[in-house]
Amino acid sequence: MKQVVLNCDVGEGAGFDADLMPLITSANIACGAHAGNLETMIEAVEDAARHRVMVGAHPGYFDLDNFGRVERDITPAEAARLVSMQIEQLFEVAGSRLRHVKLHGALYNQVSHDLRLADAVVSDLVRLWPDLILYALAGSPLAGLASARGLRVAEEVFADRTYQSDGSLTPRTSPDALITNEDAMVSQVLQMVQEGRVRTTDGREVAVTAETVCLHGDSPHAVGFAERLRKELAVAGIAVKAFGT
Repeated sequence: MKQVVLNCDVGEGAGFDADLMPLITSANIACGAHAGNLETMIEAVEDAARHRVMVGAHPGYFDLDNFGRVERDITPAEAARLVSMQIEQLFEVAGSRLRHVKLHGALYNQVSHDLRLADAVVSDLVRLWPDLILYALAGSPLAGLASARGLRVAEEVFADRTYQSDGSLTPRTSPDALITNEDAMVSQVLQMVQEGRVRTTDGREVAVTAETVCLHGDSPHAVGFAERLRKELAVAGIAVKAFGT
């Protein structure tokens, strides 16, 4: 039986965390940079524990105004420091419950494709956090580099984002970056998980490895979509499980 992990970003003030938590298997917790604070981190970790959801750090740019979604000119050392510092902040709250790391927004996109940034971030993870699972864009240079360096990688796909022919996500600045039709989102997830491919904005189909599916919690219909997706996955014979279970 095929299985997949459902992950969602929490602690970002969207207001849906309590309803979403029972529907996912991994929670990416904002660490106070693009969103969140000590109180929201504590609440998210405790809520995840109640629902047996894996806890992960979700580091991004220090950019509350733009929600961490604006790219910056950053050095490899700065990128690595951003990631390590925010993992440490969540570790102080979560301790041994901390199981994975997934970058956020613009930092996620830049590190996914810039080998200089990816190498610096991966080097710090190997040195400081070698037991954490790295959630990385499926097929990205970051995923390949991290795997080659011995990190456990969960290749990630997105339910509500469109794809380019090189396997990258369509930039949010593009009008067709987001999928808003629920039927289309379900169809894309099923194709990625069952068939290992995704249709791109130019009509091509490219290969993807879908080990974990990202659900964006800042959508007003996030809870309803998560409920429907779980039902559709079950009908298709796809189990929703956390890593290691």
